[in-house]
Amino acid sequence: MDEIEKALTSRAWEKLQSAYADFQAVSAPAYDEVLRETSERIRVTGSIGKADIGALLFWKRLRADTPWVRALLVIGEAEVRAATRPAVDAVNDEMLTVIEAAAAGRRALAALPGLGVGDALASALLLAAAPTRMAVYDRRAQIGLESLGLSLSRAPGRYARYMKLVEDLRGLAELHGFSWSARDVDLALYSLGGLTSKD
Repeated sequence: MDEIEKALTSRAWEKLQSAYADFQAVSAPAYDEVLRETSERIRVTGSIGKADIGALLFWKRLRADTPWVRALLVIGEAEVRAATRPAVDAVNDEMLTVIEAAAAGRRALAALPGLGVGDALASALLLAAAPTRMAVYDRRAQIGLESLGLSLSRAPGRYARYMKLVEDLRGLAELHGFSWSARDVDLALYSLGGLTSKD
């Protein structure tokens, strides 16, 4: 908690809370419909299919004209679901801490094309699989963390380390009387990162 304690003395909470309020003021309720519908399909099936990945790629506004998308499309649906089922199981395993679940879920996805490197899409899949536990990582969240004085390296295992920081920031919110979910934290970081990067 050293970094969080440092953040407490540098008005990080005020910045984070203000960024979250800014996001809520301009967000459109319909925007997350794709996420919610995909999450419900994953809950029912217990796995993530190619159509789910496509929907979340669209939701995250990521490019689909890439070699890894074609590589994924030529893999059979059953094989994709077999690869994603352990990830869904891991992030929903209440016997695991959030950080352990994040690490296990992220490892399970790494075998699929496009999910071995980088955490933006993988984290969106994990959030859809466990919307009450996981959070989205992206470039703006990274910038948001840095603006709070928190570091997150690109070394392997980044998503689990990110979720550790998210959990710490949830604890910071609780200290100030707010019951934030991991998703609330990532939205605040996303908003803060946008304010900082001006995009």
